[in-house]
Amino acid sequence: MDFFISPAYANAAASTGPGLLDFAFPVILLVLFYLMLIRPQSKRAKAHRAMQAALAKGDEIVTDGGIMGKILEINDNAMTVEIAESVVVKVRRESVSSVLPKGTLKKI
Repeated sequence: MDFFISPAYANAAASTGPGLLDFAFPVILLVLFYLMLIRPQSKRAKAHRAMQAALAKGDEIVTDGGIMGKILEINDNAMTVEIAESVVVKVRRESVSSVLPKGTLKKI
């Protein structure tokens, strides 16, 4: 079978073992993964938790479902939101995606 594939012989002098670059590449990948994905996501989550903790009566909000309204009453887990005149719904505190500037609902 040697006439189809020439035999390969290992060069004993060239096999020095794994180099520094073999270990550095996965470490560099992990650092990049942390800096580009994990750290920004944790910063966003921290800012979102702070926004939800700072909710107060009278704030104008948007829920995850896209419902816009004004907070009438707020408890630990739920809040009462007026979405139209005399239309009141109860939503969970965690479903708030953003707080609108004051007066936004009157402009819409």
